[in-house]
Amino acid sequence: MNKTKFENISYEAHEKFFEKEGDFLTRLKNTNTIEHWRQGLMYDELLPLLNKNESWLALGDGMGTDANWLEQHHIDATATDISDYILKQAHQQGYIKKYKVENAEKMSAETNSYDIVLCKEAYHHFPRPYIALYEMIRVAKKAVVLIEAIDIGIQMPIIVALKNILGRFNTNWINKVWKNQFSFEIVGNYVYKISEREMEKVAMGMNLPYVAYKGINPHFNTTLDLNVPKENSSVFTSIKRKIFWRNLLCKLGITPYQMMTCVIFTSEPSDVELSNLKSSGFKIVKLPKNPYV
Repeated sequence: MNKTKFENISYEAHEKFFEKEGDFLTRLKNTNTIEHWRQGLMYDELLPLLNKNESWLALGDGMGTDANWLEQHHIDATATDISDYILKQAHQQGYIKKYKVENAEKMSAETNSYDIVLCKEAYHHFPRPYIALYEMIRVAKKAVVLIEAIDIGIQMPIIVALKNILGRFNTNWINKVWKNQFSFEIVGNYVYKISEREMEKVAMGMNLPYVAYKGINPHFNTTLDLNVPKENSSVFTSIKRKIFWRNLLCKLGITPYQMMTCVIFTSEPSDVELSNLKSSGFKIVKLPKNPYV
């Protein structure tokens, strides 16, 4: 395969993924399911960032759920995706007000045209995620917010140490321990995960002022049907119990969180904004300025 063309193949696969039979607006319609509750755990991370006077761009918002949540909180939001197949339906049925087609690697939006760019669980779909991230930074006047799975190969030192030790004998042995080191989704993408260190390097390279992080355990599970009502559900009880224990282990520093909300500030945040994030459990990192430029 011609490597210079793979990104085109990847985006074409994603563009056509929703163009099949099925009701893809289920998550918008059914607000009493376990999955809707689980998504709410991630959306709640955005609460300290909300300002009714600011505009948001929801990148990779294939079903319009991100923009829908923002609009419910009185935010001027625009949903975007590589295809508007589902977004058009969401708009027609009144779930979102504004939408448009955008390629994450080359957005039509002008520089600083939105206050905040949100990319929730879409970053891992991009074939060249760093290019997309730099585009988000270009478009965002105030901040970029990523909500993505954590790369334990960077975030968890014991995995790094184990990989280094096993790699001395056989580079494939780590695969027996770290089962999802290389994982792919049926739409055709490699699952690209993030780490604090990666995001800091991107921000430092661009001479940006702050980054902020907060871990979260929304407990994604492919073996259970999460589109069932919460009430009287043994599945719901089990998931809440697992999240409780996972959160406890994370707070004790025994295991890393499953996912992370990362805020990359593209301009200097106010003291109030930083205080709101800190009060909500975010770790704030003030980055040193490049002394040579």
